[in-house]
Amino acid sequence: MRQIDRLILKEIVGPWVFGVALFSALIMAATYLNKIADLVVNGAPGSLILQTTVLLFPAVLVKTFTMAVLLGSLLAFGRLSSDSEIVALRAGGASIMRIVRPVVAFSAAIALLTFFFNEAIVPAAASRAKSLLVELAKKSDTRAGDPIAIPVARRGELQAYLVARALNPGAGTMSGVTMVLYGDPAKTAKAPVAADGEKRPTHYLYAKTMEFRSASSWEIRGQSELVSADGNTIMKFDNAWPTGVPTVTKSPIEMLLESNNDPDILSMRQVRTQIEKAKLDGDVPKERIANWEYWYWNKLSVPLAAVIFGTLGAVLGIRNHRTGTAAGFALAIAIIFGYITLANFMAVWAQGGVLPSWAASFAPVAIGLVASGIIMWRRNA
Repeated sequence: MRQIDRLILKEIVGPWVFGVALFSALIMAATYLNKIADLVVNGAPGSLILQTTVLLFPAVLVKTFTMAVLLGSLLAFGRLSSDSEIVALRAGGASIMRIVRPVVAFSAAIALLTFFFNEAIVPAAASRAKSLLVELAKKSDTRAGDPIAIPVARRGELQAYLVARALNPGAGTMSGVTMVLYGDPAKTAKAPVAADGEKRPTHYLYAKTMEFRSASSWEIRGQSELVSADGNTIMKFDNAWPTGVPTVTKSPIEMLLESNNDPDILSMRQVRTQIEKAKLDGDVPKERIANWEYWYWNKLSVPLAAVIFGTLGAVLGIRNHRTGTAAGFALAIAIIFGYITLANFMAVWAQGGVLPSWAASFAPVAIGLVASGIIMWRRNA
């Protein structure tokens, strides 16, 4: 029986490595190629560009490890079926479940590897990559960092809305910041209300740079301007927060969560901490908290999907007729597309409160498990 395990593992490792390389290249090109090419064109140092590219890879690998298990098992079992080796194993008394068992073990190992990458390597690497992108932008006169927009509320009442051209969580800075104020900073009066019941802005605060300090608040660096909504009053400040303007206390990580920006930069522990703080705060909408909880459970469900993909690919790859490699590619792409589509629907339902976040996250895995069981039972009949 150990010969069966060696035979299956020997067949699946090669296609899995090929799948990791293929999907990594595709995701890297679709996600980061334009940004990297822009830095090269603008004369950024090659050593920093290379370092940034390497730091971006762990987040890509986490996504491709699982997908490659599906492709690897489909190609491996498609070849074994084409060469009638599955028929020989069945004739020797091995059941489908016994044949698939080494694939389950291999997929479980990949799931553990994915979880380790996602928790121990990806957050630190992604954070460092963002910092390097900002450094590269300064050297090449291009914009780096992600734009961000978050509300500033107190006791459930909107006091301001902050928009920044770029947030650099690694350095703890924001650049190109505009705050729309819904109250008079000088008189601490509430915003005027229009005939339709909507609050109107009273002032605008412009700041070139803000920096997050250890005291859990942001400070203005350099010059800032406080302009009334009608444009009649303009006050300028140097390295000072204008009196009466609501302070911004959310950390860069909290801003990333609130802007629905980049879950890769956070570990499960960090996401859980921010969820608990948001629930105690009371100013964060329930829909947004539900979305963060969906991210949290995805840290577990995405690695676990490797086991489902491996099993599903194995049982679908067992066929009684010859199939080419192209068929395996097409089937893998179709299943991955279906999984992503279903996961997106579940994310929307979790945010809308239709399903609990944990149920929405694990639903695609559960559906894949049921489908694998049914197909395995039919193949074994």
